[in-house]
Amino acid sequence: MKIPFYIIVGLSLGLIIANSFIFSSLKEEKQEIKQEINNQVIPYKVFQPYIPDTLSFCGETVPLQNFDVYEALDYELIINTYRHSSTLLYLKRANRYFPEIEEILKTNGIPDDFKYLCVAESGLANLISPAGATGFWQFMKTTAGEYNILITNGIDERYNHTKSTIAASEYLKKAYKYFNNWTLAAASYNMGMGGLKKDIDYQKVDNYWDLHLNQETARYVYRILALKLIMSNPKLYGFDLEEKDLYKEIKTQEIIIDTSISDLVEFAFENGTNYKMLKYFNPWLTGKSLNNQNKKEYKIVLPAKNARECMK
Repeated sequence: MKIPFYIIVGLSLGLIIANSFIFSSLKEEKQEIKQEINNQVIPYKVFQPYIPDTLSFCGETVPLQNFDVYEALDYELIINTYRHSSTLLYLKRANRYFPEIEEILKTNGIPDDFKYLCVAESGLANLISPAGATGFWQFMKTTAGEYNILITNGIDERYNHTKSTIAASEYLKKAYKYFNNWTLAAASYNMGMGGLKKDIDYQKVDNYWDLHLNQETARYVYRILALKLIMSNPKLYGFDLEEKDLYKEIKTQEIIIDTSISDLVEFAFENGTNYKMLKYFNPWLTGKSLNNQNKKEYKIVLPAKNARECMK
């Protein structure tokens, strides 16, 4: 059956009008959505982290006028500014652990900036790296022995915050004496004095900023600098923490022993605490007992009375 021409024309006009109405409605809807978005108060903004005009590490000037230095620092600042969970935890932990670290560094003549090296190494946590570096200062087993850190069956003093900070101070003093430069001493903490000296001799330069290094060490000092900038002024980098948000220092008491401990669980109970708290304050006690046949003196740290309940 042949459809009359006027019907075909009518249907076509109807489709055109319908489509125009649909397109017009979609356009109006998009405009409304766009207007709604423009009227929203955006609660989160991404911004360029602040880089100061001048910067130093341990009193040594960082040559920010060099594009490669500037961009390497910018890279680490962006990563650590926007790696929120990790950096937030660094700031919380620093309130608890920095006072002791600062005091030990000062006593040993090490610049205060090296506390940020500790953060770069472990985030102020007793970690074990895939290579076996352990503790706050990430000592390898062989290096630990060179700096009077005891590692035996049941004891690993790399987990002892105090002893490992003292050991790190000794390393850094030795490295500074070797290189006569704190920035190079910091870089050597990552790759070793011997390896760094070989690169210096081969490349015929005398400073970190001009050295072509392996990727990890090439980033290492810049990460320390980024952490220094962020942790020295966290609000400037978007970390709006109040005093109550930070982890407090915990009051403790010390017990000096020169005998073996056959059962650390019972020892903890006898001294008014439990095994969990004993291990928290003495992670260097890696076994269930302490073998001390040589009558060596050990300092065991325990929470002061009611310290566990009084953190707020």
